Amino acid sequence: MLRRWSSARPARLRQAQVNANCLDRSGLPSDGRLRLLSFNIQVGINTQGYHHYVTRSWQHLLPHAGRAVNLQRIGELLGGYDLVALQEVDGGSLRSDFINQVERLAHLGDFPYWYQQLNRNLGRFAQHSNGVLSRLAPRELEDHPLPGPSGRGAILLRFGEGADALLVVVMHLALGGRTRTRQLAYIRETIGDCRNLVLMGDMNTHASELLESSPLRDLGLLAPQVEATFPSWRPQRCLDHILLSPSLALERVEVLPLPISDHLPVAVEIRLPDALHGAALPARQGAPG
Repeated sequence: MLRRWSSARPARLRQAQVNANCLDRSGLPSDGRLRLLSFNIQVGINTQGYHHYVTRSWQHLLPHAGRAVNLQRIGELLGGYDLVALQEVDGGSLRSDFINQVERLAHLGDFPYWYQQLNRNLGRFAQHSNGVLSRLAPRELEDHPLPGPSGRGAILLRFGEGADALLVVVMHLALGGRTRTRQLAYIRETIGDCRNLVLMGDMNTHASELLESSPLRDLGLLAPQVEATFPSWRPQRCLDHILLSPSLALERVEVLPLPISDHLPVAVEIRLPDALHGAALPARQGAPG
């Protein structure tokens, strides 16, 4: 199912942003570097201990003044990245003061493009969503509800064309192992034979399961991150991942010490294969990257 890609800026400003980023004909940075971040923001709730799951549980239902402050802090973090995957965002309901958190973070981080995937619609009470923020315009965007109980989804973004295209999959997987396996089987079938892959999101399991015993095991993916991301106040489990195909060279990986949500954000910087970049747009040929 293909849904509309939303922009956080008027068309003329979108073009200005694209030019400033010095993109090539594939829509990717012409210097081949791509900065990625994945963050489960827990709808802006500042959780700093297990007891907050009880004492602050009302914030999953009702608005709270501190949520705007937390979104501001998250927005300040996002400015250094090209593509951001968000999980547990609210699309505009009572608990978020009817603010679409994906759109708000796009504005705070100065992203020209954003997309909200609504996975569980509880009307004015909750709009459970995933989100993508991007400085780059993908050639294709697909919205996929995942198998199992409603509330989980994947977003596929394709940059470039043909066998050398870059496919980025943003996801939030189920807690249960059997349902998660069904979801990963669906994602594996959807990916097909694409050779340049980035899978990112809250996957609710460790990398060893994903790489060794899940339906993704034949892809030869790499899991560069080893630090734990959950719980944010005393990380013990690595549940949030950015998985890479071997064709994508890792430049940097980091779990960021930002204990706002109950998850920590994970970031990577990668270098793309030469086949994916280098043909600069005519308006910016010779411009610095």
